[in-house]
Amino acid sequence: MAEATLNIPDLAGKAVYITGASTGIGAALARAFAAQGAKVAAHYNASKAAAEALAEEIKGAGGSVHLVQADFSRSDDVRRAVEDAAAALGGLDGLINNAGGMVKRIPYSEATDDDYDAVMDLNARSVVVASKAAIPHLKKKGGFIVNTSSIAARNGAGGGAGLYGSSKAFVSNVTRGMAKELIPFGIRVNAVAPGVITTPFHERYSTPELLDAMLKTVPQGRLGVAEDCVGAYLFLASGALSGYVIGQVIEVNGGQLMP
Repeated sequence: MAEATLNIPDLAGKAVYITGASTGIGAALARAFAAQGAKVAAHYNASKAAAEALAEEIKGAGGSVHLVQADFSRSDDVRRAVEDAAAALGGLDGLINNAGGMVKRIPYSEATDDDYDAVMDLNARSVVVASKAAIPHLKKKGGFIVNTSSIAARNGAGGGAGLYGSSKAFVSNVTRGMAKELIPFGIRVNAVAPGVITTPFHERYSTPELLDAMLKTVPQGRLGVAEDCVGAYLFLASGALSGYVIGQVIEVNGGQLMP
């Protein structure tokens, strides 16, 4: 694993649960944390084959990984998966709330109550539920929570992605509120907000024409890849590197948005 060339000693041996880890950014994070010597629990929902291939890759490189299946649109599944991960890893030092999705592109003018519930349950409620379930484990020795927000949380999204953007704005503000509540217990809470990252997310929801239009708004002149996001998560997970960074949202977008 290429990330092994970067050595962050205080991540070695840490028990880290990464949600939405079968593909894209989550899979890149699972590889990266395992390469640092962390004990990884990698969550997946429907992408069983991809998750199993990821686990085989990580173990083949000498890493530690345990797979956890759960439907993150269902709160009972979210809670059960956190407990499964904690049991498998012998506790939790960190939680990365990365599971989520657009569900579908739909204008606000056409969105139904069911559309709202589907987007908010998957992207917003799941973060609250997973974090609440993890907090008792994290309180035992301090730790971290890193949430995945999105550039859409700040720019209002577009092209029928408004509900998704609003759910991610919720995640960004939950990050700040949770950070205030949990830092007295030694739990640091922050977030990463990726821009346009070429993962299965955009393969599913964005046309080549839409991606080309997005590319024209990125000063760096290229769309991102999952590995572009990894460094921000590793930084926020490491107390040695970011021990005084609390309630922040790091934007990773090639200059597309500079708040």
